Amino acid sequence: MSRPLCIQINWQRQFGGGEVYTRFFTQALLAQGWDVQIVVDRKAAFWHHLGLDGVRFLPIGHGSEIPAVLPVAPAVVVSHTTLPEEMARQVAARHRLGGFVHMPLTDRAPAGLAHYHRIFAVSAYVRDTAIARGHRQVHLQPLLGVADLAPRTRSGGAIVRRSEYDWDLRKVRDRLLSWTEPLRALRPRHAFARRPGITLGIVSRLTPIKQFPLLFSHLAPVLADFPDIHLDVFGSGGYASVRDLRRALGPIRSRTRFWGHQPDPAAVYGQLDYVLSGLPEREALGLNLIEAQAAGTPVIAVDAPPFVETVVPGTSGFLYADPRQDDGAGFRALMAQLAGGAARPDPRLATEHLAQFSPAAFERRVAAAMATLAP
Repeated sequence: MSRPLCIQINWQRQFGGGEVYTRFFTQALLAQGWDVQIVVDRKAAFWHHLGLDGVRFLPIGHGSEIPAVLPVAPAVVVSHTTLPEEMARQVAARHRLGGFVHMPLTDRAPAGLAHYHRIFAVSAYVRDTAIARGHRQVHLQPLLGVADLAPRTRSGGAIVRRSEYDWDLRKVRDRLLSWTEPLRALRPRHAFARRPGITLGIVSRLTPIKQFPLLFSHLAPVLADFPDIHLDVFGSGGYASVRDLRRALGPIRSRTRFWGHQPDPAAVYGQLDYVLSGLPEREALGLNLIEAQAAGTPVIAVDAPPFVETVVPGTSGFLYADPRQDDGAGFRALMAQLAGGAARPDPRLATEHLAQFSPAAFERRVAAAMATLAP
């Protein structure tokens, strides 16, 4: 008997949380007996290093090629980026079309979603924003995610300084600046070493949705008053994102180190005292926070959705008031508490909370979701 076919669509060129999500969603499908194919950008080489054995990749050069690589016979198609409206209409007419919403729909309304047979939200927060947009085909159970601590490459890698830039070669400025990258590569690749005191970490792509520059325009002046608290940034971003974050760090720039993207997240989390989130409203779930807690590193996030779904205050980390609303007073009180020697929580004690993000729990949610797309 042939296996049911699921074709995923993820044609992102750069590796981020959506690609990590695609990996563990694929692993859940394989565990349940699906034949999995993934439509990918032909320049995104990272797919072949993620350990997805048995998966067939369908490379494309442009999103307009998607309908042509899909089979003639009806199949289940699941996208990780919403298809344009006319393409979604065309695909849904021939296949069972489902899709993940990896970002809240508070300030955007992709027209293509109207043609999806099923919409899968990664958090209750995202689900509620989709329903508020009038989408009645939203699967009500959020799929959440997996605390996936496996290396992002087959070989992993030591924590050494790498470039903090993701060059967008479609932009003239980035293309020109990228020519300096070979010169940057000649610099010594310093290995990571902890500094005395408390180490806060960012473990994330430095993308606009995280709003790190805006966040640190409020937090940096607070951290300036706590000289034993340091910041290490593990992740890369576009030129403007990195530039704006550096500017916002201002008074703590000398206490901040940029390490670039690291292929082994578990190794990174193990070196940090706390992991910081970005600002909340454009976040969908916060996979980095889930991963950190599973690795035993407590997290610090703004007290707002979706972080209220992924953090148990006082047990797996701390929540503080949005600094845009209290000028950082809540964050200052928390830093004073930490600097004063407050006990560091062990998130691994939050067993019931972390069980939601296990592969087994995720597989059960995936099975229920995919049943709604059965031909």
